[in-house]
Amino acid sequence: QVQLVESGGGLVQAGGSLKLSCAASGRTGSTYGMGWFRQAPLKEREFVAAITRSGGSTYYADSAKGRFTISRDNAKRTVYLQMNSLKPEDTAVYYCAASDTVVGDSPRPYRYWGQGTQVTVSS
Repeated sequence: QVQLVESGGGLVQAGGSLKLSCAASGRTGSTYGMGWFRQAPLKEREFVAAITRSGGSTYYADSAKGRFTISRDNAKRTVYLQMNSLKPEDTAVYYCAASDTVVGDSPRPYRYWGQGTQVTVSS
């Protein structure tokens, strides 16, 4: 079992930055591929970014490319999402998730999910 706890969300003006963290506990988080997803009100949950177990490969949604960076510190069992040049349309609850198989833009492989952290971008 893996527990994931997100932090770092908040209210920011358009053009600003936030850095989200996802701390893993329980069975070691370093053996899992990790992803970030988000869900805005009345919308489906959507993929944002993913990173492989070693951190050697990263994947981004088109909406995140060039603005967001996913990274991980396996010693700290923590995954990060640096978000720059934030836009009002980035407003959502952001979730991290862990997969013991593959990582990608589908939520299916992700077995464990955090409770989410709210990101609100004002215009």
